Amino acid sequence: MDPIEEKLRCDLALRGARPNTITTYARCCRRFRAHFGRSPLELTVADVRAYLEHLRVRERKSPRSINVYAAALGFLFGETLGRRAEIGRIPRLRVHAKPPVVLAPSEVERVLAALATPRQRAFVMTLYGAGLRISEAAALRIEDLDSARMQIHVCEGKGGRERYVPLSPRLLGELRAYWKRYRPKGPLLFPGRDSDGRLSRAGISKALQRAARRAGIAKRATPHIFRHSFATHLLELGADLRTVQVLLGHSSIRSTTAYLHVSHARLARVTLPFDVLGTDRARSLG
Repeated sequence: MDPIEEKLRCDLALRGARPNTITTYARCCRRFRAHFGRSPLELTVADVRAYLEHLRVRERKSPRSINVYAAALGFLFGETLGRRAEIGRIPRLRVHAKPPVVLAPSEVERVLAALATPRQRAFVMTLYGAGLRISEAAALRIEDLDSARMQIHVCEGKGGRERYVPLSPRLLGELRAYWKRYRPKGPLLFPGRDSDGRLSRAGISKALQRAARRAGIAKRATPHIFRHSFATHLLELGADLRTVQVLLGHSSIRSTTAYLHVSHARLARVTLPFDVLGTDRARSLG
């Protein structure tokens, strides 16, 4: 491995970065180096700006993706190469948040039924049943399921934050059936073939895409969309915004408010001003 990339990975690990973040940052910095064909030691922040513009214009990367590259290269220059004075000049693009894609409950059922294996089905049921990120579900250990208190202990939340989420009785039954069938060895509930012994994120994503096609669903069906669907359906069933924030592990409630915009049940309950014109209710408003 290149010594600079090795140091980058070590610096990120010492900062407590998650394995997926380390892999992503290393890949971004590797592509940056390959683009210029020179060591980062010979490159400048001006080269970083030129590369980010290349990603925007030539490769047509989204603002969100470009900002990931900017963060990775900012860490490379600021921490790994010790050039902190320069990193303030690395720009960030404004990201315009879009309402999350959400599957209807009937669509969730159809995708689950179309998954190829019981193992895949149990994993995706866990994503939706507990509203987990894919990294959180992949890191679940058997001991994290507390059937006495009906809770799941999420040990590897975003930013290293831990939390507890309710364990659905129905999900517990599905996971018990999965365990009896596969008898996973070791601590992980869903062991896989990745270097860290976890289930492959890419493998689950591809399995979901194939299942959505088989189910005749045109919407994107990524692992994170099952988390979006969990949050939206919670709101539609009457949960308050603060409860949804805690269950999702959001540090800011602003992240949670995005689900208000896609809750059809809430929108359907809204009384529009035009519909009450000329009524006592309108006159009470003045």
